[in-house]
Amino acid sequence: MTHYALIGHPLGHSLSPQIHRALLAAAHLEGDYRLLDIAPEDLANRLPELQTLRGFNVTIPHKQAVLSAMAELDEKAALFGAVNTVAVRGGKFYGYNTDCYGFLRSLSAAGIPLAGRVLVLGTGGVARMFAFEAVLAGAAVTLAARTPSKGCALAAEIAKKCGRAVTVTDFNSVTGDWDLIVNGTPVGMFPKVDACPLEPGVLAHTAAVFDAIYNPMETRLLRLARQNGAKVVNGLPMLVWQAAVAQEIWNDVTYTPAQVQRVIEQMEELL
Repeated sequence: MTHYALIGHPLGHSLSPQIHRALLAAAHLEGDYRLLDIAPEDLANRLPELQTLRGFNVTIPHKQAVLSAMAELDEKAALFGAVNTVAVRGGKFYGYNTDCYGFLRSLSAAGIPLAGRVLVLGTGGVARMFAFEAVLAGAAVTLAARTPSKGCALAAEIAKKCGRAVTVTDFNSVTGDWDLIVNGTPVGMFPKVDACPLEPGVLAHTAAVFDAIYNPMETRLLRLARQNGAKVVNGLPMLVWQAAVAQEIWNDVTYTPAQVQRVIEQMEELL
């Protein structure tokens, strides 16, 4: 039996074990997937334990912290400066970013183009990916950052790597019309479900909203956007798709869209 895990801190409620067990079953593979709550100060000391796994996923706050432990990075992980999937081969760590595939496939399935005026909320690991993918798609990107220096640093990195300028603003200064708003912050996540990263008035002027949060399935951000006629999609399809791509990396298997959709539906029943 092969062993897998999710590392992060704090982990709290996570669907990842159920998702990966369902994906393993769909591919007729045996394995277990567990949660490893690892505080930032303990990460280096826990690396030998992680070497015993076939692979592991990475979430907040380790997506950038693990970079230095990687023997090699795939193209997207290197570009984003963030790793969410690690394959362990011969005791060495190989870093990937599968969040991007989950994000793009989720938008496509919802009929939401990654184009036009795109507002990315946040500057952390997943928000970094959102910003880079929007720039690569040719969108006009604005970053909303709680800490201006972090927003400016990410904008400078994007300009250096992609040759494209992005605008930086703070959350309270967001105005105007948007083709797509992408939330890469945890604001609105269970249990603080009444929180919203933007003023409600902003959501009257957007065509679509993607929220990386999946618990609750409809955040206040998504609800307000939907009530204003916007297309909306939560983070569950992205979570399942990125997990499927991780399994493809770890086990050299391939999942069909129909198989992934079945797992998404199974997870919806659990929420």
